[in-house]
Amino acid sequence: MRIVLWCAGIAALLYIVVLTGLFVFQRRLLFIPDTAHPDPIRAGLPDADVLRIPTDDGLTLTAWHFPPAAPDGFTVLLMHGNAGNIGHRADRARRMRAVGWGVLLLEYRGYGGNPGSPTEGGLIRDSRAGLAALRRLGVSPDRILLWGESLGTGLAVWLGSENPVAAVLLEAPYTSITDAAQRQYPFVPVRPLLKDKFDSLSRIGRVRAPILVMQGARDRLVPPAMGRALIAAATAPTELWVAPEAGHEDLGPFGAVEAAAGFVARFVPR
Repeated sequence: MRIVLWCAGIAALLYIVVLTGLFVFQRRLLFIPDTAHPDPIRAGLPDADVLRIPTDDGLTLTAWHFPPAAPDGFTVLLMHGNAGNIGHRADRARRMRAVGWGVLLLEYRGYGGNPGSPTEGGLIRDSRAGLAALRRLGVSPDRILLWGESLGTGLAVWLGSENPVAAVLLEAPYTSITDAAQRQYPFVPVRPLLKDKFDSLSRIGRVRAPILVMQGARDRLVPPAMGRALIAAATAPTELWVAPEAGHEDLGPFGAVEAAAGFVARFVPR
């Protein structure tokens, strides 16, 4: 009996240690920035206009800007995923420019040599700063496309719920980081411990612009069921595009940008 109680006590202690570690280091698990300054020339985007964008809490962020092919064309505000930096999104930018779109590759705080540390609240401030920068560049709301990639889909939904835009384009979206983390750590009481929730499911009903959900059928990180749940909760016009052979990070080579361009052509008046 003593051995059983001893083993149970050790197991409980180890469980508490694991929970404590996950709680303390959760932002290191969620945010995986490449802190090096990205070089647009090395990234194959030598004509990028490098902008310095102020946030409302006193930071200055780097962004790369490309105007649209036509004066009245669309411009994408691209909010990338949780890892790397904007230099790793050069291929997406090239594909978007190939369909005639302009692009603002926004870099977050704590990523790509920017000051600050990433948090949900901080990244929301950063995305708002990116949208404000496009407005200062003269891009009207009906020409702005919000493109969120993975983690960035939460920011795209947040911005779209607050602001009029042409469309919201979601690449590998989740319902919330809470749901995604619970799936990865089923033995952890995630909801009370998580600091950064990125709850898209509760906000997507406030988005008024058309919404495209793009998913890979082989995505093992964010299951396609989460995208369908977002569509079910939306009140704006929605469409689902699925790449049967794609996973979580390779939707671009399977035609995501081209599919998004077709969606915009159908749903957004010129």
